[in-house]
Amino acid sequence: MKITIVGAGIGGLSSAWSLTKAGHSVTLIEQGTIPNPLAASGDHHRIIRRAYGAAGGYANAISEAYEAWEELWRDIGAVHLDSRGFMAVSREAGDEAEEYREGLESGGYPIEIYDPAEALKRYAYLEEDTFKYAFFSPEGGALHCKKIATDMVRWLRENGAEILKDTQVTAVDTDNGSVVIADGTRITADKVIVTAGAWVTKLFPDITAELTTYRTAVVYLEPPTDLKAAWDASPVVLDVGGRTDGYILPPSGGGGLKFGSGLHKRKTPSADLDRVPVDGEGEIIRNLFAPPLKRLSEYRVTNVVTCAYTFTSDERFFATEVGKCIVVSACSGHGYKFGAAVGRRVAQTIEHGDVPLLKRWLRAEAS
Repeated sequence: MKITIVGAGIGGLSSAWSLTKAGHSVTLIEQGTIPNPLAASGDHHRIIRRAYGAAGGYANAISEAYEAWEELWRDIGAVHLDSRGFMAVSREAGDEAEEYREGLESGGYPIEIYDPAEALKRYAYLEEDTFKYAFFSPEGGALHCKKIATDMVRWLRENGAEILKDTQVTAVDTDNGSVVIADGTRITADKVIVTAGAWVTKLFPDITAELTTYRTAVVYLEPPTDLKAAWDASPVVLDVGGRTDGYILPPSGGGGLKFGSGLHKRKTPSADLDRVPVDGEGEIIRNLFAPPLKRLSEYRVTNVVTCAYTFTSDERFFATEVGKCIVVSACSGHGYKFGAAVGRRVAQTIEHGDVPLLKRWLRAEAS
């Protein structure tokens, strides 16, 4: 079949990879460069982890995600995963870190729990008397997004896929399976896959009832000199406890020390708006992490990167079929780790036509 894919984030790239492997003729269209620095997939590194608390279906689906990544590593001839594990800190009863721990324990997944004294020995950046306990799991790490995208583009070109960069799709004709690009050219296919991330609502305004767009930002920091070695050796920090909804990626794969918090996001009518960081924004994000991190005022802001995401109300992934078009949004702030598996599932859906199964899998309701 002839397939057009709109959006070259990890969902689009992975769908193109799987569909090309299956023998389909693929055209991948991206409005910017690949990776696109404005896209959710365009940053240096993202977390992969098994912990999902009550959303146990996603914890189980990580096994499929790892399998898909392994297939991709074999194809591109490189491994862009830093398997350094992940840790989390609990600061109060019932916080998200504690929910993650309970989910891991109920699933029988490997976990080591450290009392404050042991945690301080292992993670020198933590501040004494600010947390209840920490835990570590080996099943996680950092995926190197830019390297993944670069090698996937190379593989796609070598295997016959057509890639159109800096090409904006302005309309999708779902009845006829065609897209219109900014210069008026119409590209027709048997199927259209739309994996446009936070820009999907521009093409399908009606789905704003199910998808809400948020603008957020992450900050890159240079830690105090005496704490640099601790961060270089640190696992990914999945959660810092309390109500911060904060995560940290240590330096890995060319990306520096990165802090992000779910508290630092706001609704936006468009993924293109408000993309320039404001003065002091990096310090605002940094300071959300005290507690449990010590001496935060000594961490120097080196860069602030804005992001746009779509979220469903329950923060699960989304798909819908409209005519000859399938729209997929594995965003909701935690979609990257499943990217290779999402691509394989999309390709399987094109083969067997079972869109309801794809929807259930994306919502972690089916294996």
